[in-house]
Amino acid sequence: MTGPDSPNQTVQKFAITGTDLGIMWDNGDPSHRQVLMAFGDTNGFCQIPGKQWRYNTLMRSSDGALSNTIAVSDGAVGNKYSGSPVWRAGIAKQVVNSINAAPEETGIIPTSGVAVGPNQFMNFMSIKSWDNNGAWTTNYSAIATSTDNGETWGVYPGTVRQPANGNEKFQMGAFLKPGPGDPYIYSFGTPNGRGGAAYVSRVSPALIPDLTKYEYWNADSNSWVPNNPSAATPVIPGPVGEMSAQFNTYLKQYLVLYCNGNNDVVMRTAPAPQGPWGPEQMLVSSMQVPGGIYAPFLHPWSTGRELYYNLSLWSAYNVMLMHTVLP
Repeated sequence: MTGPDSPNQTVQKFAITGTDLGIMWDNGDPSHRQVLMAFGDTNGFCQIPGKQWRYNTLMRSSDGALSNTIAVSDGAVGNKYSGSPVWRAGIAKQVVNSINAAPEETGIIPTSGVAVGPNQFMNFMSIKSWDNNGAWTTNYSAIATSTDNGETWGVYPGTVRQPANGNEKFQMGAFLKPGPGDPYIYSFGTPNGRGGAAYVSRVSPALIPDLTKYEYWNADSNSWVPNNPSAATPVIPGPVGEMSAQFNTYLKQYLVLYCNGNNDVVMRTAPAPQGPWGPEQMLVSSMQVPGGIYAPFLHPWSTGRELYYNLSLWSAYNVMLMHTVLP
């Protein structure tokens, strides 16, 4: 998907030599249907002072074929449907900027995205420090929004979740659009790093920016508890690293991907977002792809028997497109 070996030529098009994540969601625009892809810490040309480093970048694609890669066209300044928001031709711009809500900030990392009508919503986390062995410390998580197909973004101050009072469970978020007949948007949460369990909340699509309207699944009472993240109980036991979720039309089940404690890409299925979630099923063993794999993010148009998903490779510090055919 990205880097010097990508057919997308992201070095030439966007000054992206290395990046990770590549979270994907449908932009919800019937006249210009695209997949938006958000990336984390992004490097450009290493010989330039500062390495053209950006907290995050974004690409867009109309490619539904997927058999070779997710094709991305060139970026054009001010063109909200071009391949990327760019500062100028040849360099993708940082899309979510600091809101200066923390004294130490080393990253602004996207974790999921969803569209509701013309509005794009992106969960992100503010990184205080990168720690050891898949651990990190967050300042907070929050939601950014765009009304111009990801060209420009602002942050809702009311969506800032400090890692306390239950919100430590939702420092990373995975949005889920449900199956037919369900009126909610779901948002899974995991704590800092890759070691925690997964929790789930739900909210009316029109109220995504209002944290007071979220309800949290509590297995002890078998109910959704309003406006109390402390009430959320685990729906998937840890370690859960960088998960994505969707309703799969082939399985007629909900499906999540994440990396487990062995850094294997695994999936689980369930009849409802709150579960019960079945056992882990291996998709990619960490032994198959040496170099450190992480962050399997599902393609939103790949909801049937053939799954396509982005996967990051630490040794190359770039994003690969993966393909799995379900039995």
